[in-house]
Amino acid sequence: MNYLKERQKIPLKIKRMGINGEGIGYYKKTLVFVPGALKGEDIFCQITSVKRNFVEARLLTINKASKDRVEPKCPIYKECGGCQIMHLAYPKQLQFKTDIIKQALKKFKPEGYENYLIKETIGMEEPWHYRAKLQFQTRRFAGQVSAGLFAENSHHLVTIDDCLVQDKATQEVINSIVNLLDKYKLPIFNERKIDGVRTVMIRKALASQKIQVIIVTSKSVRLTDLVGDLVTLHPQIMTIAVNHNKSKSSDIYGEETEIIWGEDKINEEVLDYQFSLSPRAFYQLNPKQTQVLYQEVRKALQVKPSDHIIDAYCGVGTIGFAFANKVLSIRGMDIIPEAIADAKENALSLGISNSLYEVGKAEDVIPKWYQSGYRADAIIVDPPRTGLDDKLLQMILTYQPEKMVYVSCNTSTLARDLVSLAKIYQVDYIQSVDMFPHTARTECVVKLQRSNV
Repeated sequence: MNYLKERQKIPLKIKRMGINGEGIGYYKKTLVFVPGALKGEDIFCQITSVKRNFVEARLLTINKASKDRVEPKCPIYKECGGCQIMHLAYPKQLQFKTDIIKQALKKFKPEGYENYLIKETIGMEEPWHYRAKLQFQTRRFAGQVSAGLFAENSHHLVTIDDCLVQDKATQEVINSIVNLLDKYKLPIFNERKIDGVRTVMIRKALASQKIQVIIVTSKSVRLTDLVGDLVTLHPQIMTIAVNHNKSKSSDIYGEETEIIWGEDKINEEVLDYQFSLSPRAFYQLNPKQTQVLYQEVRKALQVKPSDHIIDAYCGVGTIGFAFANKVLSIRGMDIIPEAIADAKENALSLGISNSLYEVGKAEDVIPKWYQSGYRADAIIVDPPRTGLDDKLLQMILTYQPEKMVYVSCNTSTLARDLVSLAKIYQVDYIQSVDMFPHTARTECVVKLQRSNV
């Protein structure tokens, strides 16, 4: 029975860190989660929420600090919440990210997990200004336009004009857009009554240094003057698009995206090939570490010239292109039509003639291919944070390609999916790559081989 009450203040010894970067301790056998606390610290905290099996608390004072605690460089670190572990020394962040994989495996217990080889997380030499994609909300406060992120679990917008993990050029562009939205008195969305600009997405290609902008608006807004000023201020902008989202849901984008200025694509490169990106197409947000990630995928799959490969959740085709000239065929699918159009165009420009790309869900497209006689020797999956779709998971277990690489950005859904996959596949190793320094997230490359091969 839990005797703790909200607002109660308690001393606590932090035993470990949880998967969201919070400190975890026990008070009279009750589990206590404290954001901002580190393993080994003695703290004083105040209970903020009482649940059946645990409580959440707010850090008040640190009586004995961890030797790994550092002062966060960001002045709005606590208020923003976009980063969770900037107060932990970077080498220890990498150890933490290896540990959260082990925690997730211990929770879900896939077959043989105690013997999995968990390799040390590969970090960055310079873990700052790495995010090549920015997605900020816009709101108006006291007559002034602001752009930034919502504080955790709230609709309070934290204004961000100098983000330490955001690419400097993308931050400069959003700052200009904010000033121009103010200058031209353009309507800004709010949840109660005003329709207008609600979100801005900015992406920079590392290879070409070119920039794309998407302005998401809930009603038609005259952007001619803003666009003219913006491209004069930032000549590296190649694309400005408008996405129309009239939905009241939390979805960032509506279905319709229209290019209103410039080119419809920018060029990027990874490993030894170039490719094009439409504004809505998915690509990893840390291009330097994407190079490392794709090298690890290439290493894990170990293809043969006779292999046929499926690249599920293929986006613009980037992972699959790493293998195209080494195998008989590569096939991919994605639910975003613009991404598939990019994949086809990229394959053509790279001279890849053994590829096929189709719009649709993997769980719908792959059975159709198998019914027509196609057989995959290997499959690459790189799902969203929700993990593998149940139907796709069942399909993999049914068709059982000989080799598989699972790229995951969520250790919990990865461990959950491995419960099913480990019945058919042997997990050779899990390699963690730090795509998101100073956050509690990591990216994993998992090498799997069918057990009966």
